Amino acid sequence: MITQSENLTLAKYGLSLHTTTPQLGLAISNFAGNTRFQIWDLGRDLSSYVHQYLIEFIKPQTWQDLAFVAVAKGPGGFTGTRIGLVLARTLGQQLNIPVLGVSTLAAVAWSYGSKHQEGKAIAVEMPAQRGQVFGAIYQVSSENSGLISLFPDTVLTPETWQETLANWETDYQLVTAKSGLAATVTSILQLAHFDWQLGQRPHWSETLPYYGQHPVV
Repeated sequence: MITQSENLTLAKYGLSLHTTTPQLGLAISNFAGNTRFQIWDLGRDLSSYVHQYLIEFIKPQTWQDLAFVAVAKGPGGFTGTRIGLVLARTLGQQLNIPVLGVSTLAAVAWSYGSKHQEGKAIAVEMPAQRGQVFGAIYQVSSENSGLISLFPDTVLTPETWQETLANWETDYQLVTAKSGLAATVTSILQLAHFDWQLGQRPHWSETLPYYGQHPVV
C-alpha cells in the first residue's frame, strides 16, 4: 500500500547523469509526462563545465524537487566516470536523497531492448583498455519493467568473450557500445526509476563506480 507521503515523493523528479565518455548527458523526469534530456560534447572540458550545465539544465525545477539521483557508474573512461559519481554522491549527501548507480552496459541494453521486442537476450560489448573488452548479457523483464542480469559486467580478453558468446545456450542479440553513449542517459533514469519503484533507496555512500580495470598498468 502506498501512503500519501510516498505519493508525494513519487510525484517529485529523478535526475540522471552520464559522464563516462567525453560527452555529458543529463535527464530529468517526474515520470508523469514531464521529461527532458540534453547532450553536450565537452571533451576535456567536461570537468570544467559539468556543474554550470547542470545548474542551468535543472531549471525551472529546483534541487528540492529531486527525489533521487541516478548516475552511470561505468564501465567507461576513468576520469569521466569518477566526475559523475562524485557529483551524484555530493548531490545525494547535500540533499539527503538516494543515489542509484546504473551500469553503462545495462543502459545500452535497455536502450536497445525497450525498442526491439524480440524476446532475445542482449549481449553488450564495449572496447576496454589494453586490448580487452567489457561484456555483459541482459534480458528485458517479462513486464518490460527493467533488466535481468544474465552475465554481469566483466572485463575479458576478446577470445574469452567470444567463447562466452559461442557457448551461450539461448538466442541473443549482440550490441556494440562505442560512441554516443551519453544519449542513454534517459535509460539510466528509467532503470533507476524501476529500482526506485521496487523500494530501493541506496544511501549516497553505497553507490560506487565500476571501472573494471585499473587506469594504469
